[in-house]
Amino acid sequence: MDRFVIAGLGNIGLKFRNTRHNSGFMVIDSMSRELSIPVKRSMAKTLAGEGIYNGKPIVLAKPKTYMNLSGESIRELVDWYKSGLDKLVIIYDDMDLPVGDIRIRMKGSAGSHNGMKSIVQQLGTTDFTRIRIGIGEPEDRDGINYVLGRFQKNEKAVMAETVKTVSAAILCIIDDGIDIAMNRYNTKKE
Repeated sequence: MDRFVIAGLGNIGLKFRNTRHNSGFMVIDSMSRELSIPVKRSMAKTLAGEGIYNGKPIVLAKPKTYMNLSGESIRELVDWYKSGLDKLVIIYDDMDLPVGDIRIRMKGSAGSHNGMKSIVQQLGTTDFTRIRIGIGEPEDRDGINYVLGRFQKNEKAVMAETVKTVSAAILCIIDDGIDIAMNRYNTKKE
């Protein structure tokens, strides 16, 4: 049975924990706790955990290659599990969306996100599900320091709720399909 491979993008290491660029890792950590699937197995250049959700096998994963080489991890993970790209879900941060906004798409360009560029290059396609999490844009357009910075105090509660919502959206994709998930969860924060 094809497994759903759910990968959140981020950078490994304590100094990157809870940074804007690690929004994808935050979702995987939340799902790991919620579904009791430890994400501790080192394989295919990722930390991964296998489990069952509503009778369906799933893999939760966090690439260990650092953001700009995420495609190497994802390619190895998909090959390892022989999972179809229709069962791949990538979660990542997006500076072009306001903090807390969520966009679910079945395919699309990598935009300016280096992790997604790496994945598209390694997979040779843009045809896989992605969930973009809005982190807002820096006032001075210093993108590198911004994405590697932590959320402001007033953003933390929004992001905590967003992480829960993205987790629910992923479970909806598994249960009901991406069309229903897009209709239900592609919302804008007020």
